[in-house]
Amino acid sequence: MKTIQLRRYTLVEGEYDAFLAWWKEWMPRVRRAAGFGIEFAYGLPETNEFVWAVSAEGDHAAFLALDEAYRASDGRAEAFDGQPQRIAEYNLRLVDEIG
Repeated sequence: MKTIQLRRYTLVEGEYDAFLAWWKEWMPRVRRAAGFGIEFAYGLPETNEFVWAVSAEGDHAAFLALDEAYRASDGRAEAFDGQPQRIAEYNLRLVDEIG
């Protein structure tokens, strides 16, 4: 069993390119090191949005426990160190596969 979290962001105006550059540099590396997979990542520059999905083996509770450990990790702290807030709005949801 795999749990997937859909992550939808509205980015701060003018920060789209900088956010993408930072995300590409850091998120694949630190999320995978923490035990997650990245299902997909898409940008919508015309609406200043970024949508991606991160996954982990196990049920929702296992995902949330892994995410809690990731949030406390040195890798995540390094990735975010000195970074400005580039996300104006977050929408995070655990989703169920249909089909």
